[in-house]
Amino acid sequence: MLELLKERNNNHFMPEIDSDFDWELFLKLALHHRVFPLLSSKIKMLDEELVPSSVKQHLKGRYTQNTFQMLHLSGEMEYVSKLFSENDIHTLFLKGPVLAKELYGHLSLRTSSDLDFLIPIQHLERAEALLAGLGYEKDDYIETILNDWRWRHHHVTYYHPQKRIKLEIHWRLHPGPGREPSFQELWKRKRQTTLTSTPVYLLGKEDLFVFLVAHGARHGWSRIRWLVDIQQMLKQELDWSMVYSFFKTFHNPDVGGQAIILASQLLNTEITRKMRPFITGQRPLKLAQEAIFYLETMVNLHNDPVPKEVSRYHSSHLFSLMTGKQKLYFIISFLHPYPEDAETLPLPKKLHFLYFPLRPMLWVWRKTKMKKPALS
Repeated sequence: MLELLKERNNNHFMPEIDSDFDWELFLKLALHHRVFPLLSSKIKMLDEELVPSSVKQHLKGRYTQNTFQMLHLSGEMEYVSKLFSENDIHTLFLKGPVLAKELYGHLSLRTSSDLDFLIPIQHLERAEALLAGLGYEKDDYIETILNDWRWRHHHVTYYHPQKRIKLEIHWRLHPGPGREPSFQELWKRKRQTTLTSTPVYLLGKEDLFVFLVAHGARHGWSRIRWLVDIQQMLKQELDWSMVYSFFKTFHNPDVGGQAIILASQLLNTEITRKMRPFITGQRPLKLAQEAIFYLETMVNLHNDPVPKEVSRYHSSHLFSLMTGKQKLYFIISFLHPYPEDAETLPLPKKLHFLYFPLRPMLWVWRKTKMKKPALS
């Protein structure tokens, strides 16, 4: 699979395929990593007798299905963007059809199951009312206390039962704690997609690259599709000094190095001189090696329950992605009350501030209760 996805100087390169090649596993990997549209187009380069017709037909069917799905999402994206614009809500689409067009030149070559877009947090209530008016239903899964949803979470999900479309409204690019560029900064650097007839906006190139890297790293690069996105972005002309500055200010340059190394080692992406500052030292390489765990185990972090050993590894890996300052913020964030504290000791809302001094005791109480053996 990786051989077909690699960057090649010779477009007619054909990987060697043995007679005992496991095509069932190939299809399983293609679906798991969400790269079947690209593979369907690339597999046409192979000699007909090398690929079973059943495999070609399966990929072609999935490719066609995905094309209709992306067209469906594209129409809704344009409609929602127009509605929000008419109601003075600035909207930046993060992934979905705009990303497929931006990176691959065509809707059909990338998959997407929903529409993700970013709006200013002060317009969230108005945006939710507009979506409710369209028939969208909110997945009200967020439990919050003392407004911690504003920084601990980063999006809320809506679903339209008739259209069968899922929307994610973001007020942050990533879950907190952590610094991010303001919406106003991102809006100044926005671009307009060429996909639609009415204006639909996406992140500027450098902002998009940083977002995609941080998103992929947060999910352990567990889907090759995210690395192929990086591969496509690395072909574009980016202001690398700006990119480095963004990573230095809001993330960790080593995480950018992790993405570049993985794209180079797995997909044969060229590392240019301007990318070199990201891959100095051993840290980026170590982070890249840690990410191989997710590929080897074919883990799906989106499906609960995640196996305990995977969850422990992932928590440790996420911590290793942070700078020293980010680790400090992360540890300090545990001092802020959690909704579980209110469940352990319910207090009137006007007394919720007491959860700050009470939190250590409530945490110890919960841990002690969990370890206490049940009576026979």
